Order: sequence, then structure tokens, then C-alpha cells
Amino acid sequence: MSRLEVLQDPKQRKLLFSAGLSWLFDAMDIGLISFIAAAVAVQWHLTPQQVGLFTSINSIGMVIGAALAGLLADRFGRKPVLLWTLLLFSAASGLSALATGFAVLCILRLIAGIGLGGELPVASTLVSESVPAQERGRAVVLLESFWAGGWLAAALIAYFVIPKYGWQAGFVIGAVPALYALYLRRAIEEPPRFTARSRTQRTSFGERFASVWAPEHRRSTIMLWILWFTVVFSYYGMFLWLPSVMMLKGFTLVKSFQYVLLMTIAQLPGYFTAAYFIEKFGRKFVIVAYLLLTAISAIWFGNAETEGMLLAAGFCLSFFNLGAWGGLYAYTPELYPTSVRSTGVGLAASLGRIGGVIAPFLVGMLVARSVGIPAIFAIFFAAIVVGAIAVLFLGTETKGRELTE
Repeated sequence: MSRLEVLQDPKQRKLLFSAGLSWLFDAMDIGLISFIAAAVAVQWHLTPQQVGLFTSINSIGMVIGAALAGLLADRFGRKPVLLWTLLLFSAASGLSALATGFAVLCILRLIAGIGLGGELPVASTLVSESVPAQERGRAVVLLESFWAGGWLAAALIAYFVIPKYGWQAGFVIGAVPALYALYLRRAIEEPPRFTARSRTQRTSFGERFASVWAPEHRRSTIMLWILWFTVVFSYYGMFLWLPSVMMLKGFTLVKSFQYVLLMTIAQLPGYFTAAYFIEKFGRKFVIVAYLLLTAISAIWFGNAETEGMLLAAGFCLSFFNLGAWGGLYAYTPELYPTSVRSTGVGLAASLGRIGGVIAPFLVGMLVARSVGIPAIFAIFFAAIVVGAIAVLFLGTETKGRELTE
């Protein structure tokens, strides 16, 4: 069965595919950073702390972008915010190829991060509001599955393009989504739930922020902020450093890219199994189970030494971690009403991106101090378990529930 055949309405399939491609371009840009970081470090003789800063600066922008875009999307609409964030990160990515110094490159990656961080929560909200309850969870997980396609594209670019043409070529390719925004302008429509609200029903930024912490939403907000922080912290700490970690374990740059490419392929079945289980067993089951299995995989990968063990552990790490991400994006919009849905998703994602800022920089500091890879991955193990516990005890099941107005 095609991943798009789960939706009966052709308009909904078109929306999923259109938003999914924008998601793919996001993932490609972020994925390229992990490979470019390893290449730039060699060419510019960067210290581990500088590599950590370079991989973190993108996430600093994503903190700003996620919160700002969430607020703007509840005020001005999902579609225009999605288009402008796509254009912003595409332009900044293309200009990054022209950077002649480390500081300029970091500034451009900060701007790109604002666009990247804004697009993801808005796209998931748009799809969630446009699909019937019985298909909603699966549709959003399948939207998230395009992320694997983006990382796969990044891995292919890193393996075939960067070694031959340099890391600048990767950023040039990252500017291509700007052209796609012209297609999206006609291909997608505002969700009916949003357009049905009159201008007088649209509240101020302050009112929407306060509503997210209202008594009826407070438990969900606390749970989501813990979940997002721990998931993003562990993901960016592990995956942005993956090529560099492979080099620390004794592999060459090209060999590291090759292994990460193979590991990336495991993301797709991770998403597809999560898409199946999320409507069969529920959101909490998928998120908790996949997170705990991710934690086990992290310990395994951190302690693996042989090529076979590294590949097997990396496959499991990609499979379960990205399946959990699919559940996370499906679950979050379902916990808020339409009036503050994008705000709630954006703020949770923004808080999570703080973890994405801290983790890569923390890894750089620990590597510089000769802390072993097993100990570093033990930190990620603990963070992931905390996120799973938060969902288990604070989360409410939303499977089959209609979105509230």
C-alpha cells in the first residue's frame, strides 16, 4: 500500500504530499549540517567546541522560529506562515555557500534555523486540522516520514557531492526549496477549521500564550514541554554528531558518510510501523514504546566497537527514534483547541529546540575533555527515558478523538 493511499480524499492526499515535500526539504537542510560540520571541521581546522557551536546555532534559530511561527499562524493563517518560513530558510541556506568565515556561516545558519523551526510545527498543524479523526494520526506520522526522505537526500549529497565539489555545494542544493514555495502557494489551502473562525474570534498573542497554561491545558503543556525537550535534546545530540562520532571511532570521513547513509534508510520503516501502530494501539503506546527502544539502542550504539555492531545499533537507533518523532508530531496538535493549536505546538517545539541547542554544544565540550562516547550516549539514554515516563504518567490518549474548537 502506498503511504498516500490511507487518505480517501484526493485533496487530502495532495495536501499530505505537498506539505511532505516541504518537510523533506527541511530535513535535507538539517541533515546536511551534520555532514557539512564534519567536512568544515577538516577544512577550517575547527575545534570540537566550534563544531558544537556550529551544529547548535541552527537550533537557536529554530527556538525563535518555532515560537514565533506558532503565534503568527494562529493569527494570520497556516498557509502564509508556511510559505514565508520555507523561503527564509532556503535563502539563508543558499547564501551559506558564500560564507568565507566561521562567524558569517554561523549567522546565516541562525537565520536558516528561524525558517526551519517555524515551518515544522505549522505544517503538522495544517495537516492535522485537514484530515478526519480516524486518519489524522496516521496522516501526520506519514507527513513526518518525509523527514527520512530528506535525511536520505542529505546522506546521498554528502556521499556523492560534498567529497567531490565541497561542502558549499550542499548549501547551494539547500536553496532549491525556494522554487518549491511558488508551487505550494497554489497547491495548499487553509484548513476549514481555521477559516471558519471569524477575525473577531482571533485572540492576541498574550491571550493565546496564557490559554496554553490555562488549567484545562496545563497538564498537557507540562508533559509536552518535557517530552519535546528530551526528544530534541537526544536527537540533535546523537544525529548531528553521528558522522563525527563515526570518525572518532576510527572511520574515515567518506566511510562515515557511507555508514550514516545506510543507517538513515532505517528511518523509513520506523515511520511506517509507527503510522500503523498509532491508529491501532494509540499515541501513548507508540511514543512510549519507541522512546524506550530508542534509549536501549543509544546505549548499544555508544558501546559498539565493531562495524557490524555499529551498523546494527545505528539501524535500531534510526528506526525507533524517528518512529517516536512521528508519534510526537501526531500527538501534540491533538491536545489543544483550534484557537491556540498552532501556538501550543509552536511553544512546545520551541522549548524542545532549546534542547537541540544544548546537546550538540555539550557533546563538543565533552569530546574536547576526552569523555568517552559510551558515557555521552548514556546521557541521551537517561534523557529519553525521562521523556517516556512523562508521557506514560502525564499524557492522555487522543486516538479517535475529534479536534476541539
